[in-house]
Amino acid sequence: MAEQNEQYFSAQPTSKDVRKRHEFTVRGYEVEVETSNGIFSGDRVDLGTQVLLRHAPQLPAAGEFLDLGCGWGPIALAMGIESPEADVTAVDVNERAIELTNRNAELNNVKNVHAGTAADVPADRQFDVIWSNPPIRIGKDALHDLLMAWLPRLRPEGGVAYLVVQKNLGSDSLIKWLAAQLGDEYAVGKYASSKGYRVIEVERA
Repeated sequence: MAEQNEQYFSAQPTSKDVRKRHEFTVRGYEVEVETSNGIFSGDRVDLGTQVLLRHAPQLPAAGEFLDLGCGWGPIALAMGIESPEADVTAVDVNERAIELTNRNAELNNVKNVHAGTAADVPADRQFDVIWSNPPIRIGKDALHDLLMAWLPRLRPEGGVAYLVVQKNLGSDSLIKWLAAQLGDEYAVGKYASSKGYRVIEVERA
């Protein structure tokens, strides 16, 4: 189990790529997906992602959206289905996760989802919405670096992010840290709580 946890944030998982088909519900939408070993939550929609999808507000009809740390793609799929006019970028370090997200978008005819690595995203691209179940277990410093690489790319005047973090893994201290780091241009706070998780809202003023 520890090996699996270590692998999901590796660029190239060492476990065998064994594809499995599942039918899941993401944000009320029925999807048929492929998953595999060596990715985050490869056999289910994990509880944190469920909480985020249940509590995050309705998406704009269009815009630039980001799923940060996409795994096999449940958040990106929900975004793409809910807002078919939006352009949904899904980012992960794990090549297998990226391949699966693109595959699952294709399987469900969600044409507006495109997954890749951070290097595939133009440096000047800004986002109207960011949703993320961030990889807490990469460690605090790496997590902070990841969030500060992407949250400042929220579009000025209304760009908003929703992050789901377990309470016992430091969600409340993360809220304080983000508020201090991002400064007065951003409003950071608790948006919702459920099943031991907090949904954190980061809004660019």
